[in-house]
Amino acid sequence: MRWTDVHDIAIELEEAHPAVDIMAVRFTDLWQWVQQLPNFDDDPEKSSEKILEAIQMAWLDERD
Repeated sequence: MRWTDVHDIAIELEEAHPAVDIMAVRFTDLWQWVQQLPNFDDDPEKSSEKILEAIQMAWLDERD
């Protein structure tokens, strides 16, 4: 997965962190969690606040 695979990342985050309050997650933590996903393989520097927001929103949608 790459940073642009927002939906796939959201699915994996939901499986890895099902009890977390998504809206309370700090972007620094989210950034680290994404990089820790087993299928994630992208340059950490390619991340941005916009991408992290998109991941957060996709994760919310996935939970609903």
